Amino acid sequence: QQLERSEPAGASPPPPTVPSVMPKHEFSVDMTCEGCSNAVTRVLNKLGGVQFDIDLPNKKVCIDSEHSVDALLETLKKTGKTVTYVGPK
Repeated sequence: QQLERSEPAGASPPPPTVPSVMPKHEFSVDMTCEGCSNAVTRVLNKLGGVQFDIDLPNKKVCIDSEHSVDALLETLKKTGKTVTYVGPK
């Protein structure tokens, strides 16, 4: 019987971590080893509010975030690596 009870539309908003909502950005980072990718992981986790994938062989980092591209770029540069913004993903 409970299945027939319908909730009013929008009663329970989706969780805030829905990745499709956040803009996705791709960066090229000059990473040569696991240590490099760990440095990227560390600075991004410190920034917070990001979901990311690191593609070490292709030296790419894809980030889902509400932060501006400039903020993400500055954060990635803290690793001391050469960072280039590739574009929206």
